[in-house]
Amino acid sequence: QVQLVESGGGLVQAGGSLRLSCAASGRTSGIYAMAWFRQAPGKEREFVATISRDGGRTDFADSVKGRFTVSRDNNKNTMTLQMISLNPEDTAAYYCAADRNFRVLPRRTAALYDYWGQGTQVTVSS
Repeated sequence: QVQLVESGGGLVQAGGSLRLSCAASGRTSGIYAMAWFRQAPGKEREFVATISRDGGRTDFADSVKGRFTVSRDNNKNTMTLQMISLNPEDTAAYYCAADRNFRVLPRRTAALYDYWGQGTQVTVSS
């Protein structure tokens, strides 16, 4: 089993920045791609970003492309989401996810991820 814990959420003004972290523990050798998803009140969970095991492949939702970057440190078992130019539409609970299956490309589909964190809240005020 793998446990994921997110941190770094908070309240920020529009135009500001935040850095989210996801710490993995347990059987981390069984993790391949990792991803960030988010869910705003009354909305479905949506894909934000994903990164392959070696960090060589990343993918971003169009809504965050150019503003968010994702990285991971397999030695520390962490993944980071750096967010800049935040706007109120970015307000949501952000979830870290990990895939235990190897795939040629990391995926955007939440159902393909096996492990999930509890989420960290990001609120962007206008």
